[in-house]
This record gives sequence, C-alpha cells and structure tokens, in this order.
Amino acid sequence: MPRWLQAVDHHFPVRYGTWLLCAVLFGISLGLLVYSRYGVPLVLLFGLLTWVGWHDIRQTKRSVLRNYPVIGHLRFLLEYIRPELRQYFIESDSEAAPFSRQQRSLVYQRAKGDPDKRPFGTQIDVHLEGYEWINHSLTPTQLPSHDFRITIGEGRAQPYSASIFNISAMSFGALSANAIRALNSGAKKGGFAHDTGEGSISVHHRANGGDLIWEIGSGYFGCRNTDGTFNPERFEANARDPQVKLIELKLSQGAKPGHGGMLPGAKVTPEIAEARGIPVGEDCISPASHSAFGTPVELLQFLERLSALSGGKPVGFKLCIGHPWEWFAIAKAMVETGITPDFIVIDGAEGGTGAAPLEFTDHVGAPLQEGLLLVHNTLVGLNLRHKVKLGCAGKVVSAFDIARMMALGADWCNSARGFMFSLGCIQAQACHTGHCPTGVTTQDGLRQQALVVPDKAQRVFSYHDLTLKALQELVQAAGLLHPGDITAAHIVHRVSRHEVKLLANLLPFIKPGALLGGGDLPGNVFKVYWPMASAQSFAPQGVVGATYA
Repeated sequence: MPRWLQAVDHHFPVRYGTWLLCAVLFGISLGLLVYSRYGVPLVLLFGLLTWVGWHDIRQTKRSVLRNYPVIGHLRFLLEYIRPELRQYFIESDSEAAPFSRQQRSLVYQRAKGDPDKRPFGTQIDVHLEGYEWINHSLTPTQLPSHDFRITIGEGRAQPYSASIFNISAMSFGALSANAIRALNSGAKKGGFAHDTGEGSISVHHRANGGDLIWEIGSGYFGCRNTDGTFNPERFEANARDPQVKLIELKLSQGAKPGHGGMLPGAKVTPEIAEARGIPVGEDCISPASHSAFGTPVELLQFLERLSALSGGKPVGFKLCIGHPWEWFAIAKAMVETGITPDFIVIDGAEGGTGAAPLEFTDHVGAPLQEGLLLVHNTLVGLNLRHKVKLGCAGKVVSAFDIARMMALGADWCNSARGFMFSLGCIQAQACHTGHCPTGVTTQDGLRQQALVVPDKAQRVFSYHDLTLKALQELVQAAGLLHPGDITAAHIVHRVSRHEVKLLANLLPFIKPGALLGGGDLPGNVFKVYWPMASAQSFAPQGVVGATYA
C-alpha cells in the first residue's frame, strides 16, 4: 500500500471507501432532484446502499461485513450463486489450499448450527487413490452421550478429565484479543480445553474462565527472568491458578520446528508485555532451544519439577518429530529414570497459524501421520504406552479426521485452524500482515471489533459440539463404545483404483515390548536410529545418514 494511502487509511479505513462513495453519490443524487425527476431512482439506490453500510457496521453476526461494509456482500453473493456457476470457479470443492472449500464449509455450517447434510451423496471420487472410509457394523451401538473424555495424569494430585477435541496452541498476539476471548468462552461453555500458545496467559485468556493448557516455550513467557531464563516463582504463581489444567512444555512446533522466533518491538503492546513478562516496545525473542535443560534426562527431571511447583498438575511436552534419535533419546531416558510425562502432543509439519519461512512451511518437520506413528510405536515397544496419553494436531477439522488420528494411536486431537474457521476466518492467508479481514489474527483495534465475542463464542461451542456428535455417529456405526476403540483395522485406504488395504496392514505397527527384548529391532527406522540414541544426550551416538525406508 502506498504511503499516501496508508496515511489516509490511518484516519479513515480505505475498506470503508465503497460505503463512503455510496454516501457521496446519495448526496449528489439528492441534489439532482432539484433539476430532474430522474434523480429519484438514484436517490433510492444510493440511499439504500448507504443504509446497508450503516447496518453492516452495527450488526454482530458477520465480521466481514463489519470490516467491509457494502462491498463485503459480494462475498456472500458469490457464495450464493456458486452452485449454479460452479464450473466457472477456479477453486473446486475438494481443492485444498491449504483447506478445501468443502472442509471450510463443514466448519462454518457446524459453527452456525446449520444442517451439514448433502442431498446428492458424496462429491468425492471414491475410486481415487488415497480415499479412505471407516468400516461400519451390522450391529451398531447406541451411546448415551457424545461428551467423550479421557483422564490425563491419573497418578497426579490434580488429574484432568479432558475432552478428546480441544483448541490447539495459538498465542495472544498471533490472535486478537477478541478471538482469544471468544475461543475461551466457547471452551468454557463446552467443557473443553484451550491451549494458550507459548505467548502465555493473558487477561483475555482469564476473562471467561475456560480450562487452559498453559504452553511454555523456550522464551519461558509468563515464568521468566529478565535474561530469559526460567523463573520458578513466577511459574508457580501462574501454574497454581485453578483455570490452568495442564502444563505443556513446547520443544518444537509443526509451523517452524527448530527455528525459534521474534515478535518485533513495535508489536509488543502493554497487554502482550504483561502476559509474557517482557518490556513494552522491545523485540521479544523465542530462542530455538531451551536453556532449562540440556539432555533427555534433564528434560524429564524438569517436567517433574514443573508438576511439583504446580501442585501436582499433569505435565507433558509438545514436539514435531525431526531427527528420530532425539525422540528415541527421550524414550530411553524414560526407561532409565522411570520418569514418564503425563502426555505428549505430536504436532504435524502441516500445522501452523502464524508466519513461518516458506522453506519451513514446506520442507521441515515430519507430517503428523509419521510423527504420531513413531511416538506411538516407540511407547508400545517399551511397554510405556499406558502411562502416556498422546495428543496430536495437524489439519484436524472433522469427525473423520479425529477418528483417523485415534486409529493411528492418538488419545485426543487438537485443532487450531478448525476453531479459527469457527470464528469466521475465511482463509485469506493474511495472518502475518495485521490486515485480517475478519478480526481473528490482527491487533488492529478497529478490525478486531468486527469479531463480536458472544456470537463467536457460541459458534466455537457449536462447532465443537456438532463435531463430537458426528464422531458419536461414526463410533456407533462402527459398533464401538468410545472413539478410543477405533483402531487401524477400522480404517480402509484405497492404494489404487482396484485395490484397498486396512491401515493396519498398510502402516507399520510394532508389538508390545518389542524394543525391550534385545532381539532384532522392528522396522528400519528402529534398526538404524535406536542404537544411535542415548538418554544422556540429544546428539547421535554413531554414524548418521541411513534412510527411514
């Protein structure tokens, strides 16, 4: 945007230009009435459009119209006529960029409480390679509730009964204040958890009292000294807040694993500074690695320290799988010390809501399926799977997405962009610019006013509620009692036009205790990388260079 236009926008938002033009033309058309009766239709037209703009900025249901009065109606007009003009639109229903129109529409419908029925059957080519379905039973079950839960930290003083579908980590600063408030209010209403992201706990997280998963990154925001190191006293003060249910140590994330980050000083507002425990207006650095521990054993000991400081709340960590020997080193440290985290969250490389370098977005980190399988298989092979709950995140938006991840070993799923869509995100992919058209990912006070908290909180609740109701129907159709009963033997994957396989036969699953027997290790990834791992170091012990296959 040219500087002169930026200056104009500072005093009068350019996006209101269409509305202003309508008002000006309304005034001109009034003047024409003095000279000609032909001014009447123009007065009616531009008067109506001016009133529409005034109504748009006052209504509370649609953020796009509050931020783009009058002209925003073009979006809804195109949506309305799209079925009749489908062949003229470049984007198809199933084209994912990164989420398909079909995926987004599903979330929008559920968020608004609209029926998500399809009158003419599936629009998916069921003979296309990669198509998947869940096998149903001739003896379906009838479940009394769709409020599926798991207990995390059963051995702790304060275990947590968690929903199997929760809000993934998104920091205040990445999301607007109103977005955070709406998410937390929806979580409170629905009894599910809201992950704070590494930006720590802000006043907006606390405003509505929803359950929080406090994520602590390498910057130790909310529990740091002035030099950026961990401060146990500040941690304890936040961790003992009854609203905080789980403590999650972030080792890496799918959006930019191994990268760290920086929030420029210009964006460090007093609210963000207060939440993170940093000076206002100064660059906020998230180092690429932690300073509170340096080895796998020290990591597990640090987690135990966090649980003790929190008063016995469940603790765990989040990571995106990179070098296999580093994860194996943590697993070996569990065996050596007898310390196991209460939970692990696996983040897929396909995740991310913020601005990440292009090469990281496309080419760093393991996708969710490979990461989740590796962690699940390792814990099974060490006979530790029953001690550690597994969460996962990575483009999970639908009931089938949840079912599939649970079939691969997850105990629960998190979603970031699914809940962003429920807030009204239209996938404009302008999150890093501060110009989010719906007020979800901006700190612009005027833009985020378009996001009306009570309305969007209800949509967050409705999306969660109806997604779990859809999951209940899938579980019942499969003849099961809980989503945790779904296994890889229930999911069918088309490998070619004329061949299908169960995921149980297509993907590698190892037997309980297989890593403890001392015999041949299962699968090449374990044969090559397991011997390289040491509980005393994240560094490989030997020659690196073998392949996964």
